[in-house]
Amino acid sequence: MATVRYLSHPQVAIDPAVPVPDWGLSAVGLARAQAFAAAPILSGTRRIVSSAERKAVETAQCVADALRLTVEIREAMHENDRSATGYLPPPEFETMADAFFARPLESVRGWERAVDAQARILRETEAVLAVPGDGDILLVGHGGVGTLLLCALSRHAIMRLRDQPPGGGNLFAFDATSRIVHHGWRSIEEVIGS
Repeated sequence: MATVRYLSHPQVAIDPAVPVPDWGLSAVGLARAQAFAAAPILSGTRRIVSSAERKAVETAQCVADALRLTVEIREAMHENDRSATGYLPPPEFETMADAFFARPLESVRGWERAVDAQARILRETEAVLAVPGDGDILLVGHGGVGTLLLCALSRHAIMRLRDQPPGGGNLFAFDATSRIVHHGWRSIEEVIGS
């Protein structure tokens, strides 16, 4: 029974002058990703598939280096498209994220609709799982689309209540065959300690 883990990238170096998809990990985020890469729970991992966004690739590469694997990149695993607004200061971003989850059928201020982002991340996940292979799979991506994937797999309506804890660097797991969720969002530190 292979397990699929979906990991959201940890903390990033925020730079309003740089497009959000090009942000890299902060020193704290990199340290957390490296700590996670050494976790015994990953010993059965045979594939690592990442969003093409820099912060996700950097996170995936930490694990790939530790496990001597290569990172597969899937462009369409990106975070929900927020390019219509670009960088938003944290309080304004949180308000927008609330609206994104609360009104999934609407494009709030030009953001990708939650239902469309959910359909996209589901398609990408199914495409990854359609490739035959043995062993566990690590998907590395983002909190927003990760939450949408978790809602779909858990058969819950889209809602922010299901969102990951603050800071990123959280993961959930599900069975590769049945798609049954083993556990919801847990922090890197909680998984390392378990």
